[in-house]
Amino acid sequence: MMWNKKAYKLLISSFLFMVVIINNFLIIDSLALSSNTNFHSTEVDSFISNNINKLNLNVEITADYNPDKPTIIICDICECIMYVFQENNVIAKYPISGGKPSTPSPLGTWTIISKDTWGEGFGGRWMGFNVPWGKYGIHGTIFPNSVGWNSSHGCIRMYNNDVAELYKITKHGTKVIIWGGPYGNFGSYFRTLKPGMRGSDIFELQEILKSKGYYKANADGIYGDYFKNVVHKFQKDNNMTITDTLGWNFYSKLGVDLIE
Repeated sequence: MMWNKKAYKLLISSFLFMVVIINNFLIIDSLALSSNTNFHSTEVDSFISNNINKLNLNVEITADYNPDKPTIIICDICECIMYVFQENNVIAKYPISGGKPSTPSPLGTWTIISKDTWGEGFGGRWMGFNVPWGKYGIHGTIFPNSVGWNSSHGCIRMYNNDVAELYKITKHGTKVIIWGGPYGNFGSYFRTLKPGMRGSDIFELQEILKSKGYYKANADGIYGDYFKNVVHKFQKDNNMTITDTLGWNFYSKLGVDLIE
């Protein structure tokens, strides 16, 4: 499917508006940027409309960075580019890697909850997210050739010099948006899901099942025993074959369709 630049930017704008106000696919009251500053929906709309055209600029960290103001990190894992915003300015742009199709990155809006100077394998820097189904974050790599294409186990990889630079300006509580295309988890393919698997697609299915009255717990993105039992009940109620392996038939019965 071919996209022209204008249509692509419009889709990015629409998606980012939604994802900034959605935390783990649940509507939140606001995006807290500091103890005294919140982004409500109209402010988010203004922020995106003012900044969407800047996403292709080749900008670096500049003197405009203000350590007293919050930042927002946007990871576009379709284009393998990270953008760092501060108010209405792109203050940095870095090449990155997201997860492979078999080990996808956690799509959604997350918060930096941990920072550390881990060893060589992580490029000496780690910034962890509050993802409920696993340990994900931003880090460096000893394999620089892996940056620029989706090659990771789900984390966001960067060149070591870049991640060291980002580390200096990223505080605990910073919001990180991981964007996987205009249609998110269900854009071009469905993962075949089995017990023990984890991911944002499972998280989203749990939310859908919750909306239908089946899933009673907090969504965690894990295909565990409880999720399996819920799946079996849904299958039974809908005259489906009872199976642990979830493919196209299950998605279709839930009303989830591929966009492309």
